[in-house]
Amino acid sequence: MQSISANGYSIHFNEKGYSILNDFLQKEKYSSLFILADSHTNELCLPIFLPYLTTEIPIEIIEIEAGENLKNIETCTQIWTVLTELGADRKSVIINVGGGVITDIGGFVASTYKRGIDFINVPTTLLGMVDASVGGKNGVDLGHLKNQIGTITVPKLLLIDTQFLETLPQNEMRSGLAEMLKHGLIHDKIYWEQFLDLTTLNFNDLDVLIYRSIEIKNEIVKQDPTENGIRKALNFGHTLGHAIESHFLDTEKQLLHGEAIAIGMILESHISKEKNLLSDEEYQQIKQTIIGIFEMVEFGENDIVNIQNLLIHDKKNEYGKVQFALLDGIGKCIINQSVDKELIIKSFEDYKI
Repeated sequence: MQSISANGYSIHFNEKGYSILNDFLQKEKYSSLFILADSHTNELCLPIFLPYLTTEIPIEIIEIEAGENLKNIETCTQIWTVLTELGADRKSVIINVGGGVITDIGGFVASTYKRGIDFINVPTTLLGMVDASVGGKNGVDLGHLKNQIGTITVPKLLLIDTQFLETLPQNEMRSGLAEMLKHGLIHDKIYWEQFLDLTTLNFNDLDVLIYRSIEIKNEIVKQDPTENGIRKALNFGHTLGHAIESHFLDTEKQLLHGEAIAIGMILESHISKEKNLLSDEEYQQIKQTIIGIFEMVEFGENDIVNIQNLLIHDKKNEYGKVQFALLDGIGKCIINQSVDKELIIKSFEDYKI
């Protein structure tokens, strides 16, 4: 697969990517190399990754526990402390090998340690490949509030190796699929239509679909790196989706990121329909496609009230107003849309049907 040029870095694929990574490490002459992984990727993915690494740079592996609930400033402090104790300097580099939590937290740690050291992302989940590791957003949660603290700093290199996907359970694959669906809905109707019947897809198709998904996100980010305009389209499904994810964090109903975003996309598609931006036929196609992939979640009245309260803290808000990215037909998106509270409640009511 051909490499993709992004803002200030490149995205490389599979075996060719490892050759480029090794050449890059040799050229940069780093003083030390740190690999950040969680307990899952240390066990399942580093045995795949490390044999490809050919470098004489001293390597240290830093392992953290897996889970969104550890994506916080306390974990960053622990990693900064370990880096300091192991003698990391301004010429050190961090390679983040893991899912979205690892690339988010690893990028944030690197971009702030000694005012910034280089980092490389090697995402091992579908979500990490098509979304979390692309575009330079790094950060951590503040309590239950998603990604409240962070930076926009791009990696030196992004390596996508789809063989890591063979280590994933089905629910993690579905979680990443949600972001791929989103990319089609906001930017490419033909791409979206490839997901209408998943029974026709095989694993070989997945490589091509992942590549196109990354292309779409990269095309949008290149136009607007700091999210002042069109990049906000990538937030479709995320305004309500993040609030839902935060609400159920640390409960028996805890959702993966993509599971929450899938619900958010249905709700925000309904809002788009109610604002006459989306036809009922388009909305029903979106709703039925998504609920055919993701299990429905029950929402009580108190759940909905709390989710609405969490919207106040959404990081996309401006001047105290919640800002939505809504669909303007399938394949197009309109940003900076205000939505009445009653319309949000109505979208939850329709979701239950």
